[in-house]
Amino acid sequence: MIRSKIEKELRALANPQKASDLARFFNTGPGQYGAGDVFWGVMVPQQRAVAKNNIPATLIELQALLNSKVHECRLTALLVLILKYERASSVERRNLVDFYLKNTNNINNWDLVDLSAPRILGNYLLNHDRKVLVKLARSKNLWERRIAIISTLAFIKQDQFEDTVKIATILLCDSHDLIHKAVGWMLREVGKQDVKTELEFLEKYAVRMPRTMLRYAIEKFPENKRKKFLNKK
Repeated sequence: MIRSKIEKELRALANPQKASDLARFFNTGPGQYGAGDVFWGVMVPQQRAVAKNNIPATLIELQALLNSKVHECRLTALLVLILKYERASSVERRNLVDFYLKNTNNINNWDLVDLSAPRILGNYLLNHDRKVLVKLARSKNLWERRIAIISTLAFIKQDQFEDTVKIATILLCDSHDLIHKAVGWMLREVGKQDVKTELEFLEKYAVRMPRTMLRYAIEKFPENKRKKFLNKK
């Protein structure tokens, strides 16, 4: 089975020291957002190579990998899913997106979201109804909320900013630091393409934005502009 082949290849690349470092970096301690996540210490470029060699994996096999407690198994499954999506027909892409959305509980760390959401869900929604993003943004699940905003990176790259602004507004008062960072990052990406749109959002909402969200959004601004918005707080 390809699933077993993927696991064997990942295990062969395991690095205990890197695994320990990654476990700390991704906050896997009790009560932290990554609690219970297990690392083998395989780097992302290595996982990309494994994924590229195992594109024929079935969705049943990918599901088994996504159910794993091992972070690298889940991420590699998502990297395979991205490669399958890029090669799929329109009908197949719909099935792959449905599969992705059924697995949001397994896409449960920020790197898993950030590497997959724009390239699968975001890409698909470029030509389809985007109301699912509002549903995800209002979810109690932290990772679904992050998927909602990070998916809009695909739109930003096509100079489409309306949905990023909409989702950012919904998430404006979110309580989690990982959402603050994600929203600020997407607003910064909007600003790279169209600073006027970002400035309009900031003029309206800077006084309400969590500090981290605001700092991420204005990170690339000239110092005088950064101070202007920080002083609004």
